[in-house]
Amino acid sequence: MVIKPEWLRVKAPQWQRVGSVKELLRDLNLNTVCEEASCPNIGECFHKGTATFLMMGPACTRACPYCDIDFEKKPLPLDATEPQRLAEAVVRLRLHHVVMTSVNRDDLPDGGASHFVAAIEAVRARSPQTTIEVLIPDLCGNWQALDQLLTASPEVLNHNTETVPRLYRRVRPQGNYQRSLELLQRVRDRAPWIYSKSGIMVGLGETPEEVLAVMADLRRVGCDILTIGQYLQPSPKHLPVQAFIPPEQFEAWRQLGESMGFLQVVSSPLTRSSYHAEQVRTLMQQYPRQRPATKNLG
Repeated sequence: MVIKPEWLRVKAPQWQRVGSVKELLRDLNLNTVCEEASCPNIGECFHKGTATFLMMGPACTRACPYCDIDFEKKPLPLDATEPQRLAEAVVRLRLHHVVMTSVNRDDLPDGGASHFVAAIEAVRARSPQTTIEVLIPDLCGNWQALDQLLTASPEVLNHNTETVPRLYRRVRPQGNYQRSLELLQRVRDRAPWIYSKSGIMVGLGETPEEVLAVMADLRRVGCDILTIGQYLQPSPKHLPVQAFIPPEQFEAWRQLGESMGFLQVVSSPLTRSSYHAEQVRTLMQQYPRQRPATKNLG
């Protein structure tokens, strides 16, 4: 049995607050990536009254061997009421910043982009002061669908590269590293007022040099925000951890990322894509961007 090092031990949450958030999510029939992906920070985030909403699921059309989201169930038709229920949760939780993500829905012509748009519009209508972050799949390279999503102007658009190119065939077999980079490049070119974001996992067999190369690629396509976290094996059937990376290395990556020009780098063993995502509101004050009066991408 693999023993986690001391720096990966998580404090026990206050379950009274955790339970109240879970109760709200069950009441509104919503899924969270916190629960579906077995996030180690679920106690801390639920205690604060925050959650990353998982739409169009919980079943996924891809079978990434690192991920704990179910891919064996058949995806259900989209629920047109989900965006409104999500907006209701934002109001009840009094969220200043909301993160909305989804399973991969390769069965849909637009990969679910229109559902993201509906959710953005629903949250804006109910809670206009809430900043919105979307963590999206690669949409199978459907750039017209991406343009539709960009026109809705979420404050942050996140798409994770997840790992280094050499490990894609093993870690993310249905993904494409260059396609992910192109998606982020298009965000920068087509909607420069949106803050772009990406994240990678480490501990899967990558080298420090490969991590630096991914960081350089992300900066080359104008990525603003980077997250780096330790991969943790969800169960014996998932990919095993190859190495536990010490906190000192995460700190070194953080400092290097900032020197490379990232506006924000969140790098620690327990960092996940939306961990402390609300901090982007401070970044937006430091590096303001003007959204154009018209958002037609042409």
